[in-house]
Amino acid sequence: MVVTESTVEAGLGGTHRLTTARAMVEAIEIEMRRDASVFYLGEDVGAYGGIFGSTTGLLDEFGPERVIDTPISETAFIGLAIGAAVEGMRPIAELMFADFMGVCLDQIYNHMAKIHYESGGHVKVPMVLTTAVGGGYSDGAQHSQCLWGTFAHLPGMKVVVPSTPADAKGLMASAIQDDNPVIYMFHKGVMGLAWMAKNSRAIDLVPEGLYTVPIGKAKVIRQGSDVSVVTIGLSVHHVLDVAENLAGNVDVEVIDLRSLVPLDREAILASVSKTGRLVVVDEDYLSFGLSGEVSATVTDVDPTMLKMPVKRVANPDTPVPYSRPLEYAILPRQDRIEAAIREVASA
Repeated sequence: MVVTESTVEAGLGGTHRLTTARAMVEAIEIEMRRDASVFYLGEDVGAYGGIFGSTTGLLDEFGPERVIDTPISETAFIGLAIGAAVEGMRPIAELMFADFMGVCLDQIYNHMAKIHYESGGHVKVPMVLTTAVGGGYSDGAQHSQCLWGTFAHLPGMKVVVPSTPADAKGLMASAIQDDNPVIYMFHKGVMGLAWMAKNSRAIDLVPEGLYTVPIGKAKVIRQGSDVSVVTIGLSVHHVLDVAENLAGNVDVEVIDLRSLVPLDREAILASVSKTGRLVVVDEDYLSFGLSGEVSATVTDVDPTMLKMPVKRVANPDTPVPYSRPLEYAILPRQDRIEAAIREVASA
């Protein structure tokens, strides 16, 4: 039986506690057992288990023919994955950091994303491109960006960003099963890694067995009546921290988008029509990105539903600093989020 969110909400099926990283691996294990065409490739994904724990244990079960350590040549192995997908396999290719997209963007955007369109719909590219995103651990400007707005801007690919262990498993299973190319972006801060800043929600109950979460469906993870906060990835947890701190003074509704492409605009509109106030929190850059798209989703339909202008809390348009104090100053952390919520709630 395939377990879905609705069956879990109905109390059907067992659960167990996993880190986000382990939940992601569990989905891959299940899909690799179900379908011999699924394989994983990338740098340090074999014996090392992925530098963010994304493939731990897979080599032991499936061997080096299905868990492939590649040379440091993203263009080559992503191209290999595209070719395999076109020929009917279901590869999962790991781009170690989203920041490295620059060295292989031609393969991603001019091939992976466009082949289905250019073939008139006759050729499918059923592959997953996984990549780590986000800052907060002093790894500098070339290893700390999110860039999901960039990927979402390029048509032809679905883009998902899990924030919880259950969503990490469910979205990975859905991504592998999808006949379209899917970019699966995981923030290091939600993975439950010992060397990252502690995140109490990075370990949680996850449905056992085959479990899917629909791509393109946002989730209201906290009901509220005063302010709608729309966010994604690690920022979900920062927003929840603030919402819990403000409880009793400001009733915050929290929307976890989970997918950028497709974007669940209906969920955004439903929430803002109730609260009349919107804060968008995004660890990607402020300009030309997710925060603007979410804001336009409301203003393009009915700007009069807003009681005051939208507040956007995002990275300013600057590289991510290596210095911890400077890095924390630009990231959309709890202090900046709380100030934005208080400002829109005061009107």
